[in-house]
Amino acid sequence: MQFMETQDALSHALSALAHPARRGMLERLAKSNATVKELAEPLDMSLPAVSKHIRVLERAGLISLSPSAQFRICTLNPEPLNEVVSWAEKNRAIWEARFDQMEDVMKKISEADDGS
Repeated sequence: MQFMETQDALSHALSALAHPARRGMLERLAKSNATVKELAEPLDMSLPAVSKHIRVLERAGLISLSPSAQFRICTLNPEPLNEVVSWAEKNRAIWEARFDQMEDVMKKISEADDGS
């Protein structure tokens, strides 16, 4: 059961990271907390569109929103990002081995083409 929960959380985090606007928001929040309006300022999109992206980040657990007097403050939650990094690190050896194999095959093809 824990495997499925981890995979589900990982899937949500990876999906949220798929959009460049959301990655930009996370980069901004890594520096300091920000209001929704502050996150929207550098983006070329409407405030409702920004709010949708913020909801995706919030559902993925990557940020939290806290109501302030007049503004909603966004705060980065690094734990889901740590899970993404952990997953990538666990799989790095597999990817590197496959890339090495692919490089060997490409060299053999190139050598065969040069010998023709």
